[in-house]
Amino acid sequence: MSVASQTMAAATARQPSLKTFKRIVIKVGSSLLVDRGQGGVKRAWLESLGEDIADLHGQGADVLVVSSGAIALGRTVLGLPERELKLEDSQAAAAIGQIALARIWAEVLADRKLTAGQILVTLGDTEERQRYLNARATIGRLLDLRAVPVINENDTVATNEIRYGDNDRLAARVATMASADLLILLSDVQGLYSAPPGENPAAELIPVVARVDAAIEAMAGGAASRHSRGGMRTKIEAAKIATAGGTHMIIADGRVAHPVARLNEGAPCTWFLTGSNPVTARKKWIAGSLEPRGALHVDAGAARAIANGKSLLPAGVTRVEGNFTSGDCVLIRDFRANEIGRGLVAYDAADAVLIAGRNSQDIASLLGSPGRAVIIHRDDMVLARDKIAAWEPDPNGKS
Repeated sequence: MSVASQTMAAATARQPSLKTFKRIVIKVGSSLLVDRGQGGVKRAWLESLGEDIADLHGQGADVLVVSSGAIALGRTVLGLPERELKLEDSQAAAAIGQIALARIWAEVLADRKLTAGQILVTLGDTEERQRYLNARATIGRLLDLRAVPVINENDTVATNEIRYGDNDRLAARVATMASADLLILLSDVQGLYSAPPGENPAAELIPVVARVDAAIEAMAGGAASRHSRGGMRTKIEAAKIATAGGTHMIIADGRVAHPVARLNEGAPCTWFLTGSNPVTARKKWIAGSLEPRGALHVDAGAARAIANGKSLLPAGVTRVEGNFTSGDCVLIRDFRANEIGRGLVAYDAADAVLIAGRNSQDIASLLGSPGRAVIIHRDDMVLARDKIAAWEPDPNGKS
């Protein structure tokens, strides 16, 4: 799509209001957070962002933060040079900086009567299904408790071969993992330009991107700051991940006070729009992209419950087939062996056999340790509604 086409699309597309979003991920880069000259965080700026987060939270939205800054803070404490660090030095700096970063976020949010919860993730936590489900469950529980998860890549253990290396793409993975409907990338540029603005004074800000195509990718330049590991290219990659997962995305200038609140006041930015939503996109992925590794047969009562939007409990499972592991996709079959859906299972096959037909309260005694109350969560399930036979008599007498 040409610049002219993008501008025409921007003229006709409506930018949503932040008030319409229920779950928002805000990504904060190192260059915004850390004052390298003073050797600490930009406290006044962070306080203003904390107020923005509190306002969103007070309006009922779930808010997650993906925050860079651990290595930048740690290298200052350790007196490490400005040049690119060796891997072991980066890991040492992260170990020091993560403590400081978590403390700062906890203080800023606590001042606004919000509770922060730190989550450190690696590439595998967002790419491997079992670890993905565990991370997703932790995030979900923190949000249920109205805490604000503060998430960063675990640079103390990540190596160059198994890391994201930038928090733009990590933030997009977190947004899709958490089923967020909006991702805000706070950056040191106002948004996506038709050309790198530092090189071309005639570059135009693109206010709305309806679809990321080759022309949009060609507009991306390099990193805007020497303190940032990301750049516009990684932001475009993040946009592709987010919009494919049903999440709208914004690139906005984070160098100003109250950078999120200013978006509601019409501050310049770039919106990347998606025609889907997180639940729909996730269910399409489960339905069409994963190879089933087994099956759970359920009774009529369980079939009726999941048809009404409930999760699948162990008590409703009558038989377990296959050799699957936690996080694998399995089929859900009714008492006639019809496939009525599929989903990501929370237990290995051996454990599923042990808890099948049992009350969730018995899981700890059956397995020797506490487990998840559901065997497939409703958010990890997609149904073939035309095949559900819950209303038919169960020959085994279970209804």
